[in-house]
Amino acid sequence: MLLDRSGRRYPLGEPRWCGDDGSPLMVEPQPGITRDQVDPAVRSQWRYAAALPLALEPVTLGEGTTPLVPHRVGDLDLGLKLEWFNPTASFKDRGSSVMVSLLRAQGVDAVLEDSSGNGGSSVAAYAAAAGIAATILAPASTSPAKIQQSRAHGATVDLVAGTRQATADEAVRRSGAVFYASHNWHPFFLQGTKLLAYEIWEDLGFTAPDAVVLPCGAGSLVLGCHLGFGELLAAGAIDRRPRLLVAQPRHCSPLVAAFAAGEETVAPATWPRTIAEGTAIARPVRDREVLAAVRASGGAMVAVPEQEIGPATLALARRGLYAEPTSAQVLPAVRAFRARGALHPGERVVAVLTGSALKAADAVRQLLRAGSTEQAVP
Repeated sequence: MLLDRSGRRYPLGEPRWCGDDGSPLMVEPQPGITRDQVDPAVRSQWRYAAALPLALEPVTLGEGTTPLVPHRVGDLDLGLKLEWFNPTASFKDRGSSVMVSLLRAQGVDAVLEDSSGNGGSSVAAYAAAAGIAATILAPASTSPAKIQQSRAHGATVDLVAGTRQATADEAVRRSGAVFYASHNWHPFFLQGTKLLAYEIWEDLGFTAPDAVVLPCGAGSLVLGCHLGFGELLAAGAIDRRPRLLVAQPRHCSPLVAAFAAGEETVAPATWPRTIAEGTAIARPVRDREVLAAVRASGGAMVAVPEQEIGPATLALARRGLYAEPTSAQVLPAVRAFRARGALHPGERVVAVLTGSALKAADAVRQLLRAGSTEQAVP
């Protein structure tokens, strides 16, 4: 069953993206799986299909099974989860695959999505694979490579003037005419992102890390890890939750501000533009759920100064890791968490790099022209 914030229940088979009260939906808690229920013959995240609340015929492009590579930051040894190895070069494919599989099973033949780039190109790709027509709304300032990718997959792309929030508002306005398959709203998108937690668990020999460091805009990755590790705990497959350590760019950090203030929801605010465009979400739909998830894990949040994001992007690139700025912010975040005692040497820590800089070519070009250095991540 699906649950809205008021506690009303809805059947899983009914196509809907929000509750009757207008709140986001969540799938009721699932029991989780153990290692015996992982299908080793499947080389994608669908090896964890037993963890999903419905048996679905997958719409898959081979998402998941991304590398976990060692990386040292100061006195900390990390595992970097390289999510740009997903088919459209971002972690969003995990959620899109499961969400679109459900929508195809429900007979949905056309969808609307709003995105700052990666979510839109991901939904466009999986809609194409499923034979579903897609319309993607994106801010006019979105990286051209991301817009081009959506169009190449056959989606109609409409650019919206103004902020990322203006694009989200326009999508909700249009949702009465076409099904709104939003990666921020649809509950089955989170059922896909939760499989990242299962994959990290398997990467580490079917054990939990001590902490996971994540970039965050709307929070689907945070909530996915919260759900996945929570299910593993419920199944007895792990004995504790990892701490969720969450980074937002200081130029758009509403969740960090609310977390620091002890609030349950974000406050309205106007934010300057950030190079980390994928996390520039001023009013996250699931703000209270994200804040609750970080607190439940014993985690923390940090706002990364804008001047540290560009140097971190180039520093990673000079080690062979071509991460977009949205992802690269996790490296200065790791340093900040170490400085405040939220991370310690000897711990098992995974940091997630969510997308490729190949889709942020203009931003990288500007960084190179500006002569950014590696000072933020030596």
